[in-house]
Amino acid sequence: MRVRGSLVLGMAVLLAVAPLTAQAATPEVPSVATSNKWDVRQVPAGYRVTLRLDEPVPVRAAMPLLAVNGIPVGVARQSADGRTLTLITSDRTAASAHDVQLVWPGDVSNAGVSARAQAGGPTDAYWLKARKGPLLKEDPGKSGKYKVETSEYNLGDEAVFLPGLGQKSEVLGKVYAPVGAVGQRPLVVFLHGRHESCYGEGVGDKPWPCPKGAKPVPSYRGYDGPAKALASNGYQVVSISSNSINAYDYDASDGGAQARAELILHHLSLWKKWSTAGGGPFGTKYVGKVDLQNVGLMGHSRGGEGVARAAVVNADRGGQYGIRAVLPLAPVDFARSSVPGVAMSVLLPYCDGDVSDLQGQKFYDDTRLSVTGDGAARSTVTVLGANHNFFNTEWTPGQSVAPSADDWGGEGNTAPCSSGYAGRLKAKEQQAVGTAYVAGFFRLQLGHEKQLLPLFDGSDARAASAGKAVVRVVAQAPLASRRDVTAFDKALAKGAVTGKATAAVCIGETGKGACLTTDGSGDAPHWDGAAYVSAAPTLAVTRLSWTGKTGAVRLNLPAAQRDVRRYAALSFRAAPDPASTPTTDLTVRVLDGRGRAAAVPVSAVSDALVRMPGNKSAGLPKNLLRTVRIPLSSLKGVNLRDVRAIELRTDRVAKGAAYVSDLAFSSPGVGSSAPAVTLPKVSVADVTTKEGNKGTNYADFVVRLSRPATRPVTVFAQTTLPYEDVMLVQDVAQAVVFKPGQVRQLVRVPIKSNTRDTFDTKFSLAIAVPKEALLARSFAQGLVLDDDPSPKLILGNLTTTEGKGEVTFPVRLSALSDKHIGFGGVWKDGTAILGPDYRGQYDPPEHTLVGGIESGKLAGELIVQAIDDKVKEPTETFTAVLDEVVGIDGIKLPVTATGTVLDND
Repeated sequence: MRVRGSLVLGMAVLLAVAPLTAQAATPEVPSVATSNKWDVRQVPAGYRVTLRLDEPVPVRAAMPLLAVNGIPVGVARQSADGRTLTLITSDRTAASAHDVQLVWPGDVSNAGVSARAQAGGPTDAYWLKARKGPLLKEDPGKSGKYKVETSEYNLGDEAVFLPGLGQKSEVLGKVYAPVGAVGQRPLVVFLHGRHESCYGEGVGDKPWPCPKGAKPVPSYRGYDGPAKALASNGYQVVSISSNSINAYDYDASDGGAQARAELILHHLSLWKKWSTAGGGPFGTKYVGKVDLQNVGLMGHSRGGEGVARAAVVNADRGGQYGIRAVLPLAPVDFARSSVPGVAMSVLLPYCDGDVSDLQGQKFYDDTRLSVTGDGAARSTVTVLGANHNFFNTEWTPGQSVAPSADDWGGEGNTAPCSSGYAGRLKAKEQQAVGTAYVAGFFRLQLGHEKQLLPLFDGSDARAASAGKAVVRVVAQAPLASRRDVTAFDKALAKGAVTGKATAAVCIGETGKGACLTTDGSGDAPHWDGAAYVSAAPTLAVTRLSWTGKTGAVRLNLPAAQRDVRRYAALSFRAAPDPASTPTTDLTVRVLDGRGRAAAVPVSAVSDALVRMPGNKSAGLPKNLLRTVRIPLSSLKGVNLRDVRAIELRTDRVAKGAAYVSDLAFSSPGVGSSAPAVTLPKVSVADVTTKEGNKGTNYADFVVRLSRPATRPVTVFAQTTLPYEDVMLVQDVAQAVVFKPGQVRQLVRVPIKSNTRDTFDTKFSLAIAVPKEALLARSFAQGLVLDDDPSPKLILGNLTTTEGKGEVTFPVRLSALSDKHIGFGGVWKDGTAILGPDYRGQYDPPEHTLVGGIESGKLAGELIVQAIDDKVKEPTETFTAVLDEVVGIDGIKLPVTATGTVLDND
């Protein structure tokens, strides 16, 4: 019996390549390094590294990486079945690979053994008893005056098509409503992150909807704590499901961010209808009860990037919904999108074993100064001892209905994140912290409950329900209550540095001028490259180093900025250089016009210059800038009407080094927050071009502004090369600058022309890290059309003799092709009978015929074997009939050839 599809199966066996489709075809060249699990092949852009797994790649928020000889070389793309990972790298060490493995950013899964067994870090003891701020009088983690009613709505597993995904998604949500609350209530939408979509028996090739015998993982039900805390205080909360996106986002060009944004906006459109006209599952129950002009979004894991994208898309579409507050929780930030205009707090779990590089830090870094006049408040909340999963009870062992795990993993009591370590939070302790900060943030920003402001202004106040948790908050006060002195991102004025000290601006973690050199383990959240725009500039700070107690950096204030009486504090961000001592110190000295000064040691007000816990293993300690906050009321004797200078002095420690950033005077404030609809929008359009026959062609991407701007607008553009075929496309990474009045720029991507037939090539261009603009369409698709004719397939007759063994029909192409050419069909008996007289490639004999020609070769193979016998008989014949050909267009089928078997008896 012949099974249709055996062509693909047979070619996979014959050539050991992926199925022969335009999407999976790869110009085949000899391996430069190989094993039974992986291989490395040279291609024009470098090396293609492929790893084959026994089991599908785990479903995690982070992007999978491939490591060659233990060193990560790039983000890998996974196949539909999750068992093959591929990437292109220019790293020449790939040519001498002796090992290829799947790893993850800040990999603690592979480093888990050493992480659990390591000795304590030099400052671990300090962090077990670290300073804690005063308790708030009101605890946002506690229930309020309203009873909470819960319900669910389910419009189907495939109820809405998501353009960012190309698939249909479920529309399913859990509602938390305050019973008896009068009038329109602020709406908070929760979105879970990337987790398994289904569990149980029967999970198969189609990941969504769940097959018979399997059940959906109810991730959306995992945030009861913060949802009920908010609802009991009068807020409407909806937690929505995104299992469909989790099932299919492996193939999305942006990791699913746009699809998640579209899903959120679709739910908001439903609530607009249900809260005005009524209908749907609730009738008139919520008519007049939901304020869609006062909306907050919380997104966990990949949901964090999803809610950030939703706020931006909403603004791009005119701000139909009043999205005023966004809380990314343990988020990914693959594409470096800023979120201007909207209040934001990023929650970073220090022991995150999934998004281990804490890439969500860049939401804060990239947004804080991205737009002139932005009045929103921002903060980061770093929670020591917290992992990635336990914020969701449905991802927590002992609480979830589906299988779940501690993403940091491992037992032990010595490493700062191991489950038995004294500083590690238990699941319920971590969930209590999450409840306090999630509920507190939205009550502050949507309800303007200012009594909760100290939880987010960097003053280290804390909620009693957060228990023993050590939390560090970095805050950017809103512009109305802040005066920036310097971001420390540019060279200091001549003469500003004196004594035995030096100061230089640094950026990134590699190359000239890098801030620090790391092992790629995710210990530099400010400076690690992002998945889709790895070359985009990261945070620029000043590295101050000194070899004596006489060093100083002096910043003189201009006359218009010397009166600082209206502000409450002087603050900046700081962190110790990991190459220096574990604990260092500086003195902040403030001088007035009469020469009177007040000096405050950093160590007296902050532990920002104490290295964070860990001992250079498993991505720890993290190098994170933290807050140094000096109340102006403590500057006794200084005339705050006439502050002339601020000094950072090295008189505390004889030798050291530290990073400093964002020096400002400020007062706590809620700020003003609204969709940034007035900003110019920057977009990139798809492009299609022909390959060309010689020299270099170009794919010209048009990057546009929605209107001329009065200030320069910048954005960073970078190509994401195709994983299957980089024969044509060359990588591009560049800044795009719009001068005032300009609205159109080109990003030219070189295309290497040739005269060989190949598949059309798809690739992406991402734009990121905008300045003075809002990202509208941030990903564009490039398509390079092959313009060369397909070669002809020439199949010749074969004459062979009994007993000669395997021989091949002469099969060749009229010209070289970069495609794998596969063909299939049947053996048709003549006087020769399949089995007794001849045999195809397969055993037991069957009439299936499979053959092929490797890319870059003219000749191929169609194998047959004439069976030897001891019977004298006449010459016999049979026929090869090709009725399937992959890789050649316009071929007339069938193609036949005759096989002749000569008797040797």
